[in-house]
Amino acid sequence: MGGLENKRILLGVTGGIAAYKAAVLCRLLVKEGAQVKVVMTETAKKFITPLTMATISKSPVLVDFFNPENGEWHSHISLGMWADCFLIAPATANTLTKMAAGIADNLLLTTYLSARCPVVVAPAMDVDMFRHPAVRSALDTLGQRGVKILESPAGELASGLSGEGRMAEPENIAATLIGMFAPVAESCALAGKKVLVTAGPTVEKIDPVRYVSNHSTGKMGFALAEAFMDKGASVTVVCGPVSLPFPDGARRVDVVSALEMYESVLKEYRTGYDVVVFCAAVADYRPKEAASSKIKRDGRPITIEMVPNPDIAAAVGEIKRPGTRHVGFALETDSEMKNASSKLAGKNLDMIVMNSLRVPGAGFGTDTNAVTIISADGHQVDIPLESKREVAREIVTEIETMLDA
Repeated sequence: MGGLENKRILLGVTGGIAAYKAAVLCRLLVKEGAQVKVVMTETAKKFITPLTMATISKSPVLVDFFNPENGEWHSHISLGMWADCFLIAPATANTLTKMAAGIADNLLLTTYLSARCPVVVAPAMDVDMFRHPAVRSALDTLGQRGVKILESPAGELASGLSGEGRMAEPENIAATLIGMFAPVAESCALAGKKVLVTAGPTVEKIDPVRYVSNHSTGKMGFALAEAFMDKGASVTVVCGPVSLPFPDGARRVDVVSALEMYESVLKEYRTGYDVVVFCAAVADYRPKEAASSKIKRDGRPITIEMVPNPDIAAAVGEIKRPGTRHVGFALETDSEMKNASSKLAGKNLDMIVMNSLRVPGAGFGTDTNAVTIISADGHQVDIPLESKREVAREIVTEIETMLDA
């Protein structure tokens, strides 16, 4: 049996060039055993025909509120109640902003507003549209309302530009849905466990308008949170300033500076966790004193005295609870294995994940990563360049194995 056997998937297709991928996606969903119904916007018909989608889905495609030939009513309420999941792929900027605003001017949008099932969207648009504040705001709003927003990987776009905004590949979308419906085995080592993850950067204030930070986006930390939840864990994420959609189902603690993250992690840790993953890119230093007003330029060099921030992983390692597993991250540029191994021992970690900035496609701001997992017992696993979602799953699998040991 396929991973979506007897699941009812309502596939929404909107009017973007990526609509051609909807045919491949629909075929994959059917191959996995899903019952698929397709609802399209009028504009989507200009990119892929309803006949194509109806043939692949083995079900009539719905576009209008009623059939003009016989008056048959297409109930958006019934569609929303029928579906186990409403997947919109591609989801254009037009549709996403309308969803966030509650606009209901076509069958797809009215169905979204009526849906009682999980809703998943795969954004697809040009890079400048993807970065526009209106679209970012819409994605944030939808994420806060529980819509699962799939990652839009960077790459070549239909416009000829390169950047974020590509629709996720059909294989990855299908895998996400399979993961959503996969039963969590009661014997799974992470089922019911409490997991604490730190994610994103910290921001260290210089004056009211300037700060010191780094290029972390939080993608790896959020991917880990999702992978833990897929295993049945209860997840809390302490995160610095990030603009990504937050993982649905996790608990969020927002911080800004390294000191705030330090205090929040210690507070959370005292409540009891089974696994702690230190994935955030915490600033090693902060300005000794932040100016209360903007530092004015006068043409002369200035010196800002920096002082060390607390080492969060090391501090928590000093109060490590029996049975709790600590996992660290090491982003290195030189002597990678040596430095990572030193942190593993010095911070009382059970495992450390090392990735090198010298590997193209790995590190901050990318959709991919390549890591080496080193355990305290000397066990080592190399994970080649893959999507951060896949890397997160493999890391969590290694942690699960460690818990079973």
